[in-house]
Amino acid sequence: MSRCRVLGLLSGTSVDAIDVAAAEFHLVGDVLDLTPLGALTVPHPGGLREEVLAALPPGPCSARRLCELDTRLGLAFAEAAARGLAELADGRADLVASLGQTVYHWVEDGRCLGTLQLGQAAWIAEATGLPVVADLRARDVAAGGQGAPLVALLDDLWLRDHAPAVAVNLGGIANITVVRPEEETLAYDTGPANALLDAACRWLSGGSATRDTDGVMAAAGSVRADLLDRLLADPYYALPPPKSTGKERFHLDHVHAALAGLPPVRDVDLLATLTELTAVTVADACHRHGARLVVASGGGVRNPVLLRALRRRLAGVDLRVSDALGLPADAKEAYLAAMLGFLTWHGLPGNLPSATGADGPRVLGSITPGRRTPRQPSPATHAPRRLRLTPPTGR
Repeated sequence: MSRCRVLGLLSGTSVDAIDVAAAEFHLVGDVLDLTPLGALTVPHPGGLREEVLAALPPGPCSARRLCELDTRLGLAFAEAAARGLAELADGRADLVASLGQTVYHWVEDGRCLGTLQLGQAAWIAEATGLPVVADLRARDVAAGGQGAPLVALLDDLWLRDHAPAVAVNLGGIANITVVRPEEETLAYDTGPANALLDAACRWLSGGSATRDTDGVMAAAGSVRADLLDRLLADPYYALPPPKSTGKERFHLDHVHAALAGLPPVRDVDLLATLTELTAVTVADACHRHGARLVVASGGGVRNPVLLRALRRRLAGVDLRVSDALGLPADAKEAYLAAMLGFLTWHGLPGNLPSATGADGPRVLGSITPGRRTPRQPSPATHAPRRLRLTPPTGR
């Protein structure tokens, strides 16, 4: 199979920025070679992040607001893709894959009933002239799955030779992938990572701070055991996998409800406690599956206070940041988007039923044509069983 160059895009649940990665893929037998070509982060245009956050639960939203955000995010993704094409891929790519911006993940009684990602793919196709694979979660949901964590397939292929291993992603929501020898891979959302921390920072600062940069405020505080106990009592943590969650559940009102009736909690103590909440819930999940090697990625690994708390809770476990194994922690999910686009383009499934709970493997997403009639390759005859990272040899 010839090489395929793909741009991957997404904006995570923290709505920090648009992550862009370029990669070349080559399927050789049952091994998928991924050659990272580079990654960049593109800030959202002025005011867009705040508008997206205001539209998320429990804030009000309308059909008009969703339409406006779909267009504005589509234009922002289009600009980011054009930059990535020029700066990372020498102006050459076969397609773009976009995970978009999740604005609602509809879960009731442990079942995902729908999921909504904005960032209209047509704008990306217009800006780049390339076909775009998007709406990558919905097919898994339609097949009875959670639509998340889709990163489970990448982790399964990538860490198979390191098994037993647990991959941890610390984005707005934290998720783990448990890769076990001779067993099916398991993955699920463990709960909030940065979602509650960021929401609390915006509230405490009156909107002037969007995050606790480097964990400075949390480092100045102490964990309040009474508040932590209340937070840990949320029934989500006791649910069996497969399961997924989002800011529909873990938002500022969740924090207010936990604070209600407690003695006053200092700002720095609130942030220290929310940081500890993430460390406890992630570490408990890792211990539950007998983790020996934990590979962490996502924006949360850049928070030294969170990483120290996680190392403390995972004492005796080999905890590494994914950069040490060849995938940049800040760009891993953008490379995931690129990989999912490659798989869809070649007619291969992109979900992992043992992780999402879907009825079976499914080819994910929808394809928006580029300026020319797409020359989609013939479907591949078999799916990869390993992912191998290979250095670029020149472009």
